Amino acid sequence: QVQLVESGGGLVQPGGSLRLDCEVSTDILSLFSMSWWREAPGKTLDLVATLTRSGTATIADSAKGRFSISRDNAKNTLYLQMNALKPEDTAVYYCTANRLDFGRADYWGQGTRVTVSP
Repeated sequence: QVQLVESGGGLVQPGGSLRLDCEVSTDILSLFSMSWWREAPGKTLDLVATLTRSGTATIADSAKGRFSISRDNAKNTLYLQMNALKPEDTAVYYCTANRLDFGRADYWGQGTRVTVSP
């Protein structure tokens, strides 16, 4: 069983930055892909960013130009750097991992809350 532990959430003012970390309990390169999702109050779960084992990154249109996804292989940690944050970025952010393909995520973290407010 792979465990994912997110950290880094908090309260930030509009225009500010946060970095979310997701520590993985196994070799991060053994996973096909990892992603960040978010669930805003009263809204559905949305895919924010994905990073494949080969290093291909995709970012949702709502986050392009502001967010980036990366990893530290030695630390088995996935990151989501969020800049120019907006109130609409307020959500619980989840880290997920896929073992074999782009299907449904195999593992989920517990989530970390991000609140963007003056």
